[in-house]
Amino acid sequence: MAQQRLDEIRKVRIEKLEKLQEKGINPYPSTVAGKPLPISDAQSKMGKKVGAVGRVMGWRRHGNVVFSDLKDESGQIQLWFQKDNIKKNYELVKLLDIGDFIYAEGEVTKTKAGETSIDVSKVQLLTKSIRPLPSTWYGLKDEEARYRQRYVDLILNDDLKDLFRRKAIFWQSMRDFLIEKGFLEVETPALETTAGGADASPFSTHHEALDIDLYLRISMGELWQKRLMVAGFEKTFEIGRQFRNEGLSREHLQDYSQMEFYWAYANYKDSMALVEELYKHVAKAAFGKLKFEIGEHKVNLSKKWGRIDYTGTIKEKTGVDIAKASEADIKKKLKSLGVSFDKNDSKGRLVDTLWKQVRREISGPVFLVGHPVEVSPLAKRMDDNPDFVERYQVIIAGSEMGNGYSELNDPIDQAERFEEQQKMRDEGDEEAQMHDDDFVRALEYGMPPTTGFGVSERLFSFLADKPVRETVLFPLLKPER
Repeated sequence: MAQQRLDEIRKVRIEKLEKLQEKGINPYPSTVAGKPLPISDAQSKMGKKVGAVGRVMGWRRHGNVVFSDLKDESGQIQLWFQKDNIKKNYELVKLLDIGDFIYAEGEVTKTKAGETSIDVSKVQLLTKSIRPLPSTWYGLKDEEARYRQRYVDLILNDDLKDLFRRKAIFWQSMRDFLIEKGFLEVETPALETTAGGADASPFSTHHEALDIDLYLRISMGELWQKRLMVAGFEKTFEIGRQFRNEGLSREHLQDYSQMEFYWAYANYKDSMALVEELYKHVAKAAFGKLKFEIGEHKVNLSKKWGRIDYTGTIKEKTGVDIAKASEADIKKKLKSLGVSFDKNDSKGRLVDTLWKQVRREISGPVFLVGHPVEVSPLAKRMDDNPDFVERYQVIIAGSEMGNGYSELNDPIDQAERFEEQQKMRDEGDEEAQMHDDDFVRALEYGMPPTTGFGVSERLFSFLADKPVRETVLFPLLKPER
């Protein structure tokens, strides 16, 4: 029945389209026949003649008078069509529908009901809408329909538009902050012969001209930006898209935006201080506050952020001392918690899986420190305890919201860790890192002490208290059948 009703409406609108063309009216002109103001500005021009453009969102006929709602990106205003006032354009008005784009011109006035309106004396059709909009009251309720027809969802949902304006501010404020701190924005390859800089499964593709297989990057140019440190740059950052061929969840997508910075002559402690300042700046700019309710967690970013120990926290929450526990011990604990894992997982991978269960209870904001080397193949070892590395993660609302460390710049140590990671890949761990000979060669030329940090758009989705797919304009979906 719904499809039948839709077909009937489309048929009527197409008939109107044909009538417009018979009258010599172009239903899709390229030029606006006036100089429109944003509706938010037009509303303040009481008693003056103005022009406005937008989409027709309401239509109420009372005899020879029609009231309509015109909406643009800045706001909404009522249009008042009186037959005697609009004269020859009145025939056009009878062929308009909700969803059409029009230009309306007339004096800004108030109706008897006291509503600010444009008393229209001239109207131009800019785009004829063939398909009706869903009811603004009921909208698109099905989640997949909302994501698939995001353009309609955005028409009907001003709060959703505001969410993406906030997201733009989120990234721009991050960019501005880093530039103000002396960082240089760079662009590194999105197609790589070796996917490096993270533990993740990459997407693969083929370059026809070079006849080589390539990977879409899984980090924001981590190994490239560290090559820039070798080259003599001292502060760089990149904001862009990266891709991981992994599962969907409330917190994860396959392609998403990420920022990573690299800072020479600084270590992970310097980085932590900068990141705390960065997060407070970005949250205030995008949301106007530093206190958030995220799911069941209450998070106050304004306080001084504490630190918790990786090994100590896991032991406190689970009773497992990962420094002494065997792979079998950790598997036994994971089974008791009902957590799945791959039988080929290394100890480092098992420990990481256990930690992800523990972190759910931590509201933060806190810095997690004291990571074992098994879970950090690119981080520098601690001088006083080489089984652990100079790494930190930002924990907010039970999840990781950023990852940084003092970068490993010992080429021999790096080569050995790459070899260990490659063995893990050969044994079936598709997320283990690939051996990058050129990166090791770059380190052999010498990279200064460097700290790096990365954060994805998941931080924005958490601060907005939304699933990450909700904060993406056009989430990836299977094609309609």
